[in-house]
Amino acid sequence: MSRRARVLLNSVLALALAATATACTTDSSSPATPGGKPNVVLVLTDDLSMNLLPYLPHVQEMARTGTSFANYTVTDSLCCPSRSSLFTGMLPHDTGVFTNGGKDGGYGAFHGRGDDESTYATSLQQAGYRTAMLGKYLNGYDPKSNGVPPGWNEWDVAGNAYGEFNYDLNENGTVKHYGKAPEDYLVDVMAGKAAQFVTDSAAAHTPFAIELATFAPHGPYTPAPRDAGAFPGLTAPRGPAFDTLPSAAPSWLASRTPLTDKEKKAIDQAFRKRAQAVQSVDKMIGTVEAALDKAGVRGTTDIVFTSDNGYHMGEYRLTPGKQTAFDTDVHVPLVVTGPGVKAGVTVTQPVENIDLRPTFEQLAGAPTPSQVDGESLVPLLTGTPPPAWRTVGLVEHHGPDFDKADPDKPKKNSGNPTTYEAIRGTGFTYVEYTDGTKEYYDRGTDPQELHNTAAQLPPDQAKQLHDTLQAMISCHGATACRH
Repeated sequence: MSRRARVLLNSVLALALAATATACTTDSSSPATPGGKPNVVLVLTDDLSMNLLPYLPHVQEMARTGTSFANYTVTDSLCCPSRSSLFTGMLPHDTGVFTNGGKDGGYGAFHGRGDDESTYATSLQQAGYRTAMLGKYLNGYDPKSNGVPPGWNEWDVAGNAYGEFNYDLNENGTVKHYGKAPEDYLVDVMAGKAAQFVTDSAAAHTPFAIELATFAPHGPYTPAPRDAGAFPGLTAPRGPAFDTLPSAAPSWLASRTPLTDKEKKAIDQAFRKRAQAVQSVDKMIGTVEAALDKAGVRGTTDIVFTSDNGYHMGEYRLTPGKQTAFDTDVHVPLVVTGPGVKAGVTVTQPVENIDLRPTFEQLAGAPTPSQVDGESLVPLLTGTPPPAWRTVGLVEHHGPDFDKADPDKPKKNSGNPTTYEAIRGTGFTYVEYTDGTKEYYDRGTDPQELHNTAAQLPPDQAKQLHDTLQAMISCHGATACRH
């Protein structure tokens, strides 16, 4: 790694350590005004893994002034099912969205089942909020032929814009094409539109909610032109799981051979580009924060940072990809800062993306529909955890994925699991595949998930895990899904 890369990396790591050092401080900013409704800014990245956090200084600052969640799990390590759960607050078996396309996935399934008629956006709009959706919506959404779903006052959404240039944006029903000039870079366009929305909403004295859903750092990992030379010589992390198979690996993984030198070189190049790509995301957060400051509403705004799923890069001998039940793919960041949110705190309770909808609804004073499977995180954010909380998060995945139209179709050697369900607790992960294969990783003693001990589990523990998983995949509503 070059000297410049080391300096840059050391600076962001120092900021991360500073955030950790403040882990027991008091509340962040003062609470919202009595009777007031806080604004909500959700930053939802695409394929952002935990190992990219050191390259996001604004997110590290959010962790210092807000609350982080150590056991945040997505309902599937795939874009569309995960986003569908976030919008609706429901698990995949209730949204009916398990993949990125076809009969059981994508925008077609989400819209066709009427999932878009009841989302956090419809709830907040009914509660008097101005709502804005910017960037990526759902796989299969076509800005030229699909309209504006219910619940959104501002709609600036692209289709296939993974390259960040040369894309169409549906701007409130009118399609505008953006080219290849530096100012057309999508994350920057989103930042400008979000800042304007903040200004307009504040001037109207109206509470607002913004979702900034970036395509970055999803492949092809396109950085902004200004960041294309950042971190020269940076290589992908090489932890214990890198180029290592777990014991008793499932059949879809067991035959994977060691990574070649060519594959390792490609992984390093991809990781460096991902670190470059998230620089624009970090700058976008700063732009929005500056707009909040200028409008005088920073102190009454909750900012949420997360990702739709994680990403593996060399772990378990897999080339870059997702869709597995390993922590690299299903465990992603969730950081929240805002009025009344505890500062420098890390919450350990298992939470999921289904919990964001009821959280936003409680903040807005809006009712949560009975079909929602998630529960509000507000008590955990304010330091008053409820007496009862779930003990596991559920992951539901349909595979293997051979859809040629899917931008997430696994490439050779990147991992393409068969259908599975999994539960993830604070210290373990348990997986059942439809062919009867099982995995159990004790993350307390095996944090890298390298020792599958499912076959060695005592019968009573194996039965309890199986029964819990079966109950979760058939639960409906928050109370049932908690127990």
